[in-house]
Amino acid sequence: MQADEMEVPINDINDSNRQKSLPKVKELFKNQRKDSEGSMESPTLEFEYGDTDSLMAELSELYSYTEEPEFGLNRECFEEDFRSQGRPGAKWGSRGTDLTCPLCPCSNNQACSSAVRKPAISLADSTELRVLLSIMYLMVEMIRVETEDDRPEWRTARETFKTDLGSPLYNGEPFALMLFTMVNKFCSMNAPHFPMKKVLLLLWKTILLTLGGFEELQQMKVGGRECLGLPPLPEDSIKVVRSMRAASPPASAMELIEQQQQQKRGRRSRRTAYVDSLEGDSPFPRKQPLMKQDSLDTYNERDPFKNDDARDEEDDADDVDSGIEGEVDPLDRDVIIQPPPPLPPLRPPTERLAFPKGLPWAPKVREKDIEHFLETSRNKFIGFTLGNDTETLVGLPRPIHESVKTLKQHKYISLSEVQIKREDSLQQCPMTLGEEDVEETPTEILYLGMLPNLSQYVIALLKLLLAAAPTSKAKTDSINILADVLPEEMPITILQSMKLGIDVNRHKEIIVKAISALLLLLLKHFKLNHIYQFEYVSQHLVFANCIPLILKFFNQNIMSYISAKNSICVLDYPHYVVHEMPELTAESLEAGDSNQFCWRNLFSCINLLRILNKLTKWKHSRTMMLVVFKSAPILKRALKVKQAMMQLYVLKLLKIQTKYLGRQWRKSNMKTMSAIYQKVRHRLNDDWAYGNDIDARPWDFQAEECALRESIEKFNSRRYDKNQNGDFAPVDNCLQSVLGQRVDLPEDFHFNYEMWLEREVFSQPIQWEELLQAQ
Repeated sequence: MQADEMEVPINDINDSNRQKSLPKVKELFKNQRKDSEGSMESPTLEFEYGDTDSLMAELSELYSYTEEPEFGLNRECFEEDFRSQGRPGAKWGSRGTDLTCPLCPCSNNQACSSAVRKPAISLADSTELRVLLSIMYLMVEMIRVETEDDRPEWRTARETFKTDLGSPLYNGEPFALMLFTMVNKFCSMNAPHFPMKKVLLLLWKTILLTLGGFEELQQMKVGGRECLGLPPLPEDSIKVVRSMRAASPPASAMELIEQQQQQKRGRRSRRTAYVDSLEGDSPFPRKQPLMKQDSLDTYNERDPFKNDDARDEEDDADDVDSGIEGEVDPLDRDVIIQPPPPLPPLRPPTERLAFPKGLPWAPKVREKDIEHFLETSRNKFIGFTLGNDTETLVGLPRPIHESVKTLKQHKYISLSEVQIKREDSLQQCPMTLGEEDVEETPTEILYLGMLPNLSQYVIALLKLLLAAAPTSKAKTDSINILADVLPEEMPITILQSMKLGIDVNRHKEIIVKAISALLLLLLKHFKLNHIYQFEYVSQHLVFANCIPLILKFFNQNIMSYISAKNSICVLDYPHYVVHEMPELTAESLEAGDSNQFCWRNLFSCINLLRILNKLTKWKHSRTMMLVVFKSAPILKRALKVKQAMMQLYVLKLLKIQTKYLGRQWRKSNMKTMSAIYQKVRHRLNDDWAYGNDIDARPWDFQAEECALRESIEKFNSRRYDKNQNGDFAPVDNCLQSVLGQRVDLPEDFHFNYEMWLEREVFSQPIQWEELLQAQ
């Protein structure tokens, strides 16, 4: 509701009370707008996170509802071709398939130039390309899915197909790189007819098959630690997250206002009764509690920390929702003389036991944390430091010894730390350590192919994500992602318009799903392969404004987005092909499906939160971006989604910026702070709940990014620049050997050889005496 709409009820207030009531009314309407999900508590979403949705759901999302007229034609063409190549009367299911994709029309310059000149692109401009992409997608998806009853020869064929798909077979580059090139050409307006949804889905599934999903990533991580002799992981993160239970979402604005009014009425009635008792006959009135109450009220009115967070002044009303539950001010709570009558619970009391008795995660400590702790202790007790020495404890008191022992018991050495130390050694001693033996993994092959144009690929993906986001507004200069969903003839009836509207929204949701899953897979695989590959992609994402883009995505009614029903089940593939088509009505289109939530939208939200976590983890400059863009109210609204995994990654993002949000925010969101403590992993000496971290100095942020960029450039130059070892190549000092080498000279040199001798040799006097003296 806008401010203009508030004028009518505000004008009805008496002049004497108008100034006093106006802030309350504004706060009421603002909270009602922010909490548009309603006062009813959302149920727990039975959502199981994984690499993909069910096979049928993934197949149905390949086709838009606008393509349904082509299904019958495709089936007739297939059956006719099958009869022409098979035995009469033979069933198509009894024969094998030999599908070969022809040298691809994505490089058809004539089609690209023709599409560029067209004023409007429709489904008909990409017919051939959509067929080829659909065939390839169906092959990849059907081969990717494994079952327990797979025969050995089928497993062998799957591994062969997987190897071929990830190898540089297409023009010396892997198949995924060709798809990245298609994405880049589409976003640069050189090929506006490309069916981008199918390209993105095929690209995502190709990466998923060739590099591996989340289960394979966990296995590779465990294997990598074993090879380096590192201790095993303290727990399986996938199992821990799946065993978590969701916390109750924040209370609505109306419930919080009613709760506060009841508390104020209770305090007012208790004060009146207490004053009446002082006027009675009691010879020993208890004046001390009344004095304490008055002093605390005065403190609350004059609290200097009330407005310490001026930058978030416009979101003060949003802080009323107090995190995951309604929160009573701890100062008011501690001074109540008599307990108030119990309030009706906002949710069933059984759901208060949402967390196990023990914390779900084992605490971790970095080597840097131990060094910092010892440096501080030595400065305090001894007066000098010993650098990175974490073994010498001479001169330190006994409690420090016990603290160091506890920290070392929980010390965790990541693969990234080992890779960074190895890279530093290779940079410092290139001659001693020699060349690095790099394993040609599918991830390494893909990174090497993406390296020259990595920034263009990242920008193209973010452009598509921005165009498909529900919070984005249409602009004339934005890319058209609806080229493969708009029909040649626009709808003329209300039913056709409703169907197309659902199809367009579904189309955008699928694009967001594919891009979010693709970016997350790339970040995780590059981080496991080498930390500087991950950092290189991360920096390009940050420089391309990925952080504000994701925050903009979540700045919406997230409950409405997750519960959206942009699907028509009877039109989904393959249901539409093998069943009779029922008659569609406006009521059936509005009803949608009966699912509690939309799997792909919740999957996309979790992926985007995980990407945001990966970009900001241990990066203070990027954490400050979250603070500057006022992400705390946006993320708190996302806690309304009652799903454990999504809440976990929201709480992680809130934890890393808590120290920058000020005391007032922490005091007003104690339930959120408690949820962070219960659900997020602890770092033993990380004072995230306070604001005294020495690493929080803003003047170091730019230097941090510059130092990281320098390390990345050194890594890429050493590992992938073939000419970078020229300074260290052996030199031939033998005169006869050097003169005997054959030198390829240009053709025009032979014609001007005599002129060159005259100018460069004969006409130049040689001072032989000076030459001999120099020797």
